[in-house]
Amino acid sequence: QVQLVESGGGSVQAGGSLRISCSASGFTNGRICMGWFRQVPGKEREAVARIVVPDGYTSYADSVKGRFTISQDSAKNTVYLQMDSLKPDDTAMYYCAADIIQGRFCRGADRRNYGYWGQGTQVSVSS
Repeated sequence: QVQLVESGGGSVQAGGSLRISCSASGFTNGRICMGWFRQVPGKEREAVARIVVPDGYTSYADSVKGRFTISQDSAKNTVYLQMDSLKPDDTAMYYCAADIIQGRFCRGADRRNYGYWGQGTQVSVSS
């Protein structure tokens, strides 16, 4: 049974940093695209970053490039999102998602590609 559990959200002032984690279980061997998405009430869920586990290829939304870093710890089956230089616009519920892939790369930012989701962790950035 696949399970994704996020942790590490919280409140921070603008310019600060947070690291959120996604612990994955239930996957068999193979490549998995792990993605971070975020959503605010009334808006669509948007892709933030994704990484191919275990190969490590990464991709970022333009809005977070240079500020956010996605990484993995394969031994712990955990994916991280390090968020630096946070802005109030980064305030959202952040979700971890997984897509079991056949190729070497993630299939893109479309949330419909991801069949597994965590429950979300709230990140709030105050000005």
